[in-house]
Amino acid sequence: MKYISANDIFPEELLKEIQKYVHGEVVYIPNPEGIRKKWGEKSGNRSYLTERNKEIRQKLATGSTIEQLAIHYFLSHESIKKIIYSKS
Repeated sequence: MKYISANDIFPEELLKEIQKYVHGEVVYIPNPEGIRKKWGEKSGNRSYLTERNKEIRQKLATGSTIEQLAIHYFLSHESIKKIIYSKS
Protein backbone atom coordinates (compact mmCIF):
# COMPACT_ATOMS: atom_id res chain seq x y z
CA MET A 1 0.00 0.00 0.00
CA LYS A 2 1.46 3.34 -0.99
CA TYR A 3 0.81 6.62 0.74
CA ILE A 4 -0.50 9.72 -1.00
CA SER A 5 -0.38 13.25 0.36
CA ALA A 6 -3.84 14.53 1.27
CA ASN A 7 -2.85 17.91 -0.20
CA ASP A 8 -2.59 16.23 -3.60
CA ILE A 9 -6.00 14.55 -3.65
CA PHE A 10 -8.51 16.32 -1.39
CA PRO A 11 -10.13 19.68 -2.07
CA GLU A 12 -9.02 22.35 0.41
CA GLU A 13 -12.42 22.47 2.18
CA LEU A 14 -12.47 18.70 2.73
CA LEU A 15 -8.87 18.70 3.94
CA LYS A 16 -9.67 21.40 6.52
CA GLU A 17 -12.67 19.37 7.73
CA ILE A 18 -10.52 16.23 8.10
CA GLN A 19 -7.88 18.23 9.98
CA LYS A 20 -10.51 19.05 12.63
CA TYR A 21 -10.42 15.38 13.60
CA VAL A 22 -6.83 14.37 12.90
CA HIS A 23 -3.67 16.14 11.82
CA GLY A 24 -0.14 14.91 11.28
CA GLU A 25 -1.22 11.26 11.44
CA VAL A 26 -1.55 8.48 8.89
CA VAL A 27 -5.19 7.70 8.11
CA TYR A 28 -6.29 4.53 6.32
CA ILE A 29 -9.29 4.93 4.02
CA PRO A 30 -10.67 1.48 3.11
CA ASN A 31 -12.14 0.56 -0.25
CA PRO A 32 -15.92 0.52 -0.48
CA GLU A 33 -17.53 -2.84 0.30
CA GLY A 34 -17.17 -5.45 -2.44
CA ILE A 35 -14.34 -3.77 -4.35
CA ARG A 36 -11.45 -5.53 -2.63
CA LYS A 37 -9.47 -7.80 -4.93
CA LYS A 38 -8.60 -11.34 -3.97
CA TRP A 39 -5.05 -12.50 -3.38
CA GLY A 40 -2.96 -12.49 -6.53
CA GLU A 41 -5.46 -10.77 -8.82
CA LYS A 42 -3.57 -7.50 -9.01
CA SER A 43 -0.15 -9.07 -9.60
CA GLY A 44 -1.38 -11.86 -11.90
CA ASN A 45 -0.18 -14.66 -9.61
CA ARG A 46 -3.69 -16.07 -9.23
CA SER A 47 -4.17 -16.50 -12.99
CA TYR A 48 -0.66 -17.94 -13.36
CA LEU A 49 -1.32 -20.59 -10.69
CA THR A 50 -4.74 -21.41 -12.14
CA GLU A 51 -3.19 -22.03 -15.56
CA ARG A 52 -0.31 -24.03 -14.06
CA ASN A 53 -2.71 -26.25 -12.11
CA LYS A 54 -4.84 -26.78 -15.21
CA GLU A 55 -1.72 -27.80 -17.11
CA ILE A 56 -0.74 -30.24 -14.34
CA ARG A 57 -4.17 -31.91 -14.50
CA GLN A 58 -3.95 -32.16 -18.30
CA LYS A 59 -0.48 -33.73 -18.17
CA LEU A 60 -1.68 -36.26 -15.61
CA ALA A 61 -4.62 -37.14 -17.87
CA THR A 62 -2.26 -37.72 -20.81
CA GLY A 63 -0.04 -40.14 -18.93
CA SER A 64 2.45 -38.19 -16.82
CA THR A 65 3.07 -39.56 -13.34
CA ILE A 66 2.91 -37.64 -10.09
CA GLU A 67 6.68 -38.17 -9.75
CA GLN A 68 7.34 -36.61 -13.18
CA LEU A 69 5.04 -33.67 -12.45
CA ALA A 70 6.67 -33.05 -9.07
CA ILE A 71 10.10 -32.91 -10.68
CA HIS A 72 8.98 -30.79 -13.63
CA TYR A 73 7.14 -28.17 -11.50
CA PHE A 74 9.52 -28.31 -8.50
CA LEU A 75 6.66 -29.26 -6.17
CA SER A 76 6.29 -32.00 -3.58
CA HIS A 77 4.25 -35.12 -4.25
CA GLU A 78 1.69 -33.89 -1.72
CA SER A 79 1.35 -30.52 -3.49
CA ILE A 80 0.76 -32.26 -6.81
CA LYS A 81 -1.88 -34.49 -5.19
CA LYS A 82 -3.65 -31.45 -3.70
CA ILE A 83 -3.75 -29.81 -7.13
CA ILE A 84 -5.01 -32.97 -8.83
CA TYR A 85 -7.75 -33.70 -6.31
CA SER A 86 -8.95 -30.11 -5.81
CA LYS A 87 -12.23 -29.18 -7.45
CA SER A 88 -11.01 -26.01 -9.18
